[in-house]
Amino acid sequence: MNRFDDALRELGLADLQARIRRFPDATRTAVEAAEAIGCELSQICKSLIFAADGEPVLVLMDGASRVDVELVRKELGAEKVTRAKAEVVRETTGYAIGGVPPFGHRTKTRVLADRSLLGHDVVWAAAGNPHAVFPMAPKDLVTHAGATLVDVREQPRTS
Repeated sequence: MNRFDDALRELGLADLQARIRRFPDATRTAVEAAEAIGCELSQICKSLIFAADGEPVLVLMDGASRVDVELVRKELGAEKVTRAKAEVVRETTGYAIGGVPPFGHRTKTRVLADRSLLGHDVVWAAAGNPHAVFPMAPKDLVTHAGATLVDVREQPRTS
């Protein structure tokens, strides 16, 4: 058993283990995951760790979008928000970048989920390693992650 399997049991989601899809090739990026699953890029739920004034925060974002760090900064009332370094991601979550699930982390962090995830019936998220993903209704995913719904998606630039 691994950390993610333990987390699923603790959350009462053990039945989700049967729906985890494993792939021989890594699904480390949203593009790789969408291609392997055969879904739209926006149906991938990225779990991204940022540092807000040095404190880790998890942002859940659809795979077709980028996080606007300025919107995250405003949402959190932080002075500075940056992407967390790989060692901080592993230390905080217990997982390597490319396999970070939306819940079941080593430490409790603040979680923000972009509203764009709610545009789908099902989204796919990493299941603890770069070769595995699982499907879940976005509302359930937000609930289990203990996330606050926010609008932190980078908007396309208009000229």
